Amino acid sequence: MDAVAKKPLARSEYMDKPVTNRPTEAEVLAAVRTLVRWTGDNPDREGLVETPQRVMKAYREMFSGYDMCAADELGRTFEEVAGYDDLVLVRDIQFHSHCEHHMVPIVGKAHVAYLPDGKVVGLSKIARVVDIFAHRLQTQEAMTAQIAAVIQDVLNPRGVAVMLEAEHMCMAMRGIRKQGSTTMTSTYTGAFRDNPEEQVRFVTMVRGVNGG
Repeated sequence: MDAVAKKPLARSEYMDKPVTNRPTEAEVLAAVRTLVRWTGDNPDREGLVETPQRVMKAYREMFSGYDMCAADELGRTFEEVAGYDDLVLVRDIQFHSHCEHHMVPIVGKAHVAYLPDGKVVGLSKIARVVDIFAHRLQTQEAMTAQIAAVIQDVLNPRGVAVMLEAEHMCMAMRGIRKQGSTTMTSTYTGAFRDNPEEQVRFVTMVRGVNGG
């Protein structure tokens, strides 16, 4: 299929302005040591000596979404689709993120659908968009809206539907401590927002394969 290049929207339109004065590695390592001491442990004992370095490396990976642009991932589209203009659904996209309130994990899956308007995007790009937003400090509500917004704005389809299901460790590990509780969020644009039948079709397709 022939690819059609599209100029991506500005990175700042899909995220808060990135911090330009990031701490040095020495400052990060010192901060982790301070947290270890605050917990009551000794950062100089054998098992913790290399922990600051490991935490810094892990954070660089887990929050790599701040250095990526979701719009760029959607910039390459395909118009040779044999006239196909019906629903495209990518379901059960596994993700992990971190709660911006407590910085503990959010683990879940995303279901993303759109109604093409003359062009489609590679299916892996949809999963990539989910990953980019997940690899930032998040609330589930904001992440749901961000995924829908960037797909709608860059692809300009007839509509987008996004559903996230996730378990929040801030509920399971602290506070109310309710393990297994799942939070669901959804958002719709275009034809999905305006036509309840399209919403029902989306949810039915998602639930049909999940046995829900």
